Amino acid sequence: MIVQAFAFYLFAGILILSALMVITARNPVHSVLFLILAFFNAAGIFVLLGAEFLAMILIIVHVGAVTVLFLFVVMMLDVDFSTLRKRSVSYIFPSIILGGILLFELVIIYTYWYMAPEALTNIAQDQSAFEGLSNTQALGMVLYTDYVFAFQMAGLILLVAMIGVTVLTLRKRPDIHKQRLHDQYLRKPSDVLEITRVTPKTGV
Repeated sequence: MIVQAFAFYLFAGILILSALMVITARNPVHSVLFLILAFFNAAGIFVLLGAEFLAMILIIVHVGAVTVLFLFVVMMLDVDFSTLRKRSVSYIFPSIILGGILLFELVIIYTYWYMAPEALTNIAQDQSAFEGLSNTQALGMVLYTDYVFAFQMAGLILLVAMIGVTVLTLRKRPDIHKQRLHDQYLRKPSDVLEITRVTPKTGV
């Protein structure tokens, strides 16, 4: 228990510090790197709780895809951050008002929060079917049996969103020569090759 408590406070402390550095770092690249560090420590806390599947999903999806995408976008875009910082001063007052509203909503939510009776009923149900199974196996049994329709619909929605983003960002530029495999396959040697008989000492 002492080792687990020490590991929890270590991961939690680094997570809080890295989260603060995400919003206080002046360099956006450093903010993204601190965000990656925060995700890794959150994954460590999930492992301590026995949710290794959620830890791997957090690392693979968020660190391996989303955060790395943020990092490449920030590094590839030529953004003048000094100009953005000067403009951000004019948004301080609206930001304080918006933050106050969000804080008020969070206080209301946590003040009137209570556990639903259905949750207590689910906790009291027989869990013998999941004995001897790992966290990943138990999640798979529930996800691909009781919630398989919702899982498939979520995948379909993500597929439609991916296709929509591809279509919206596709731009046709006539000034760029692109490879057309169909035209290349149909091309004949006579279309691109001309044989000319050259008389000696006369040139082409």
